[in-house]
Amino acid sequence: MTSPLTLFCSFYPVLAVTFVSLVHSETFCRLQNHFEPISILELAFRWALTMILTVDEINQNKELLPNHTLGYKIFDSCAYPLTGQRAALAVLNGVTEEGHGVCSGASPLLAIIGESGSAQSIVVSRILRPFRIPMVNIYFSSCACFTDRQKYPTFFRVIPNDDYQVKALAQLLVHFNWTWVGLIRGDHEYGRFAVQGLLRELQGTKVCVAYTEMIPLLYNQQRALEIIQVGDKYFQSFKNSIDALCIYLCHIILSGLQNITGIQWVASEAWVTASVFSGSVYYPYLGGTIGFGIKTGYIPGLGDFIQRVTPYVYPSNPLMQELWEALYGCAPVSPSDSDLPLCSGDETLLEKHAAYMNTSSPRVAYNVYKAVYAVAHSLHNLFLCQPGAGPFENNSCAQSTNIHPWQLQQYLQEVQFTINGEEVNFDLKGDSIPYYDIINWQRGASGNIEFVPVGLFDGTKAAGQELVIKEDRIVWAGHQSKVPVSVCSDSCAPGSRKAVRRGELVCCFDCVPCDSGKISNETDSIECRECPEDFWSNSDRTACIPKEVEFLAYDTVGIVLTVISVVGACLTIAVLVIFFYHRNTPIIRMNNSELSFFILLSLTLCFLCCLVFIGEPTAWSCMLRHTVFSITFSLCISCILGKTLVVLAAFTATRPGNNLMKWLGPKQQRAIIFISTLVQVVICVAWLIDAPPHPFRNMEYERSKIILECSNGSSLAFWCVLGYIGLQAGLCFLLAFLARNLPGNFNEAKVITFSILIFCAVWLAFIPAYISSPGNYADAVESFAILASSFGLLLCLFVPKCYIILLKPEKNTKQHLIGKDKK
Repeated sequence: MTSPLTLFCSFYPVLAVTFVSLVHSETFCRLQNHFEPISILELAFRWALTMILTVDEINQNKELLPNHTLGYKIFDSCAYPLTGQRAALAVLNGVTEEGHGVCSGASPLLAIIGESGSAQSIVVSRILRPFRIPMVNIYFSSCACFTDRQKYPTFFRVIPNDDYQVKALAQLLVHFNWTWVGLIRGDHEYGRFAVQGLLRELQGTKVCVAYTEMIPLLYNQQRALEIIQVGDKYFQSFKNSIDALCIYLCHIILSGLQNITGIQWVASEAWVTASVFSGSVYYPYLGGTIGFGIKTGYIPGLGDFIQRVTPYVYPSNPLMQELWEALYGCAPVSPSDSDLPLCSGDETLLEKHAAYMNTSSPRVAYNVYKAVYAVAHSLHNLFLCQPGAGPFENNSCAQSTNIHPWQLQQYLQEVQFTINGEEVNFDLKGDSIPYYDIINWQRGASGNIEFVPVGLFDGTKAAGQELVIKEDRIVWAGHQSKVPVSVCSDSCAPGSRKAVRRGELVCCFDCVPCDSGKISNETDSIECRECPEDFWSNSDRTACIPKEVEFLAYDTVGIVLTVISVVGACLTIAVLVIFFYHRNTPIIRMNNSELSFFILLSLTLCFLCCLVFIGEPTAWSCMLRHTVFSITFSLCISCILGKTLVVLAAFTATRPGNNLMKWLGPKQQRAIIFISTLVQVVICVAWLIDAPPHPFRNMEYERSKIILECSNGSSLAFWCVLGYIGLQAGLCFLLAFLARNLPGNFNEAKVITFSILIFCAVWLAFIPAYISSPGNYADAVESFAILASSFGLLLCLFVPKCYIILLKPEKNTKQHLIGKDKK
């Protein structure tokens, strides 16, 4: 173990209040088999000087720890767990470094400031656990594993827990909509626990981890390049992706990378502010990096103090000479083991080590500052304890001349103070309030990389409000001002949904258009939302619009039906007028003029009842449609039936002993018509009372439309009505068919037979067409059937008579009609 500086072994306390620091590894270790001389050496040295400055500042403070002096001892761990273990054992055993001891006497070990990395801190903390010695970490031991108080009961830290960093990183990825990322970590606890925490934090978000790679603990630059290139090829296989890599690595691993471009790096606090990358040579492939850095702070007098620590003031310290040679490239004293020239005093600081003198925004050094003050305030509170009001057994206090480390730990757990306006305390797990600066790597005026703050993460804010980013200040990879895209698949536009590809992560998906009746009005919808019952999706599937309501309206079909209906009614009335005008002619008188007038009146109603089927269905129109239609047609067929019976009886009355005509007089004919029609009226009344027809919104036949139709209410009643009309027509057809061969030039029976045949053919064709047609089509089919059957009856029964009356009046004689006219 390397000997510490003589300067660092001084100021032993008057009252034996001592804490020991295990400083960052590179402070006293020569780095071999790595890279060219780096600036870690002087930075870690500056952190040690910060601790010394803070101790001096506290000892000169008359309000904090009055009449007490803090002492310290600095040991080296070389950032290696075994070396850290030896240093911890040396502290516990009271080993001193031969040849450099200007301190005399022994003092109790009350606290340790350190260690550096998580792996080293785990080893040291386990050694200190049986002795209950508190350990305040200041460097990079941010592993979430230290929150386990059963394993690490004496561990405290002023650096934020990695749980907060992974939370911040997850929020950053979500904020910029980077859903396709890769993770690279080192083979150590810091990387392992941090990656596990990030994966856990990303659960439930839209972010997918494309791959996770580990760079071995035995670092090999070629292996690191292979890992990065594998990730690059993996990303490039997805044309929509620009790489966003979330990295958990120490800076030494990355310092050997070259010519890796086109990647947007997202850095952890382990290397986002590493000055080793500040040179202009790194900007082409690391420029634009964004990540979370330890919060900066102000340390008064740090710059002046560092400038006073020179090998001329401390000539007996060999490490001071080695540091000077690295900073200025010359040997401060002679003789020297190096081949460097002797310093003249006019040398300037080498550019690559300029960070050593830059104390404008310290980060790790500021953590050192806070950690020392945390121990000092804890000791101060311990000395202020009043007998009988202490935290220990029987409300006792610690003995100021015999303080045990576990007693200091009690006060360290409860310490709370403010430094530079920042509140410092520890929670029950030993963690401090998490603050991070969001750092962006930008090109400075001289071409070097500058670490520019572009936001912050404040752990004291409410959930979801911790992250504050100034996007307009960010420069992205490739010196771009536009936020890079890192996705496996392009976003699905509104009107479509994401369909995950089989065997791939959820971030790799296809965009499937929403089905009819479903919409998605957001980007990247997971599923399409079904429209309400009365609504349907528009053509783009982005909004629900009211369904189109269809019924047999006065459109093309409705107008055609209306015109035909009116024309039919007018023709029927015209025939009625002709018949009335020529009512005394033989052709009218011989064919029972009264029944003819009844048939023409009923046919007129049949034509006009078609109009009830046109227009928006209402409660009244639905009840009128089938009842008016059935009653008028029943009346018409009843009249035809009566006429058929009269014709049949008239031509059989000439037979001897036949007195059938006396039973078919005018009164009997009216009675037959009335009774036949009354049966239909009774069926319709029963229908309306039991289950009347009513308006119905049919949304099953065509889901995109609402077909407004009249529900039959009772299907049995509907088919009974049609069946009764069919029964009447069938009976009429049978009787007319029997009388078809009666003598006469104008055989009424043949005409009735043909008309009823057409009537039955129309309605038999209507039944399957009606059943297979929905809504307005069913109404149109029924209307056409009514009109067709009405025209069939009108044309067959009355057109031949009108032809004789108007065009062949010479045939309108009794002799001609009965077939006895002279040829």
